[in-house]
Amino acid sequence: MASRFIVGLDIGTAAIKVTVAENRGGRPILRAIFKESAIGLRKGAIADIALVSGAIARALGEAKKIAKPAVKNVYVNIGTHQVKAQHSHGIVAVSRADNEIYEDDIERVTKASQAVHLAPNRMVIHNVTREFIVDGVPDINDPLGLSGNRLEVMSLIVDAFAPHVKSVMRAVELAGGRIGGMVFDPLSGSRSTLSKVQKELGVVLIDIGFGTTAMSIYHENKLSGVAIFPVGAGNITNDLAVGLRIPVEVAENLKLHYGYAVAREMSSKEAVDLQKFSPETKGSVSRRYIAEIIEPRLAEIFEFVNNEIKSLGKAGQLAGGAVLVGGGAKLPGMTELARQELKLSTQIGSSMNDAWASPSTAFSEVFEDPEYVNVLGLALWGFDRGGWQATGAGLTSRMKNILRYFLP
Repeated sequence: MASRFIVGLDIGTAAIKVTVAENRGGRPILRAIFKESAIGLRKGAIADIALVSGAIARALGEAKKIAKPAVKNVYVNIGTHQVKAQHSHGIVAVSRADNEIYEDDIERVTKASQAVHLAPNRMVIHNVTREFIVDGVPDINDPLGLSGNRLEVMSLIVDAFAPHVKSVMRAVELAGGRIGGMVFDPLSGSRSTLSKVQKELGVVLIDIGFGTTAMSIYHENKLSGVAIFPVGAGNITNDLAVGLRIPVEVAENLKLHYGYAVAREMSSKEAVDLQKFSPETKGSVSRRYIAEIIEPRLAEIFEFVNNEIKSLGKAGQLAGGAVLVGGGAKLPGMTELARQELKLSTQIGSSMNDAWASPSTAFSEVFEDPEYVNVLGLALWGFDRGGWQATGAGLTSRMKNILRYFLP
């Protein structure tokens, strides 16, 4: 029997977040959400598995207080920059004499699209269907029951560095969890944040984490590309620490309390006393100077994003603009700088309440916080793959087969 509970586990460079969702009449309801300081990670990758598994165990321990079975169905993120994506094409002949397309035809063509060249240390974590083509007719979402001689599929294959994926799996297992699925960061964030209208118009989701920045691009309701870069909000903290000759902890507090993304908007006359953050740190610095250190690093991040948009041929086609999520997106002035650098309309993203059954007012701040979109998206991703909508219990045969292509 399928579990009534799903745990979303977001392993970030600076924090580990956990959500517990429960099936209520075929819809997910959020039962709890927790946050634990992360240790042992570097730019989204596990550097010390013992430290990471210990932090995960503490987070999952809180989930067990809600429901012990929940930790046996964990959907965890993959957030390392060593993830790559490539477009793929699968083609098969329809197997039956009457030319009607059945589930096994869809399974065969999906599997055929996954036959891509990978290095020995890489493994597929997602095979995302972009569209089916029947006898040359494109833009078909579900070909089941249609008639044709030839079935094709256009897919986006996402693969990751196999040792990192195995390290994540091992860390979760050591912490007492059991993995139900693994999801690339920008896909879980998209599930939680982006509407069908945005995906149809064309939109880029930008997830600014502490150690990395991830992005996904949708156009005409199809996933066009994903990418992740080894730079994030933590680099801003390091820049401030070096530029102002202050401890990293002081730099992080300074960024959170007085940081701003656009230097010209800040007054050079407004001074910040550094001693209020640490008795050992003396002197003062203007808010404009703080912003002058922050802005170039953010501009670099948006340059990476812009280059990726151009490489996919989507420049000037994203009418839905840019949606910023992640803890780094909360820095004041971020949307203004993004509009300036990307030449796109920009907004801060939040989780869509309508994806949940009667979300509690106790979690209203969480749903509005861009820092939690990934962990909420992981739970929703698990809900989509768990067969809840169909029966409220076990997986359908088709869902089981689809899972074989999505999970490592």
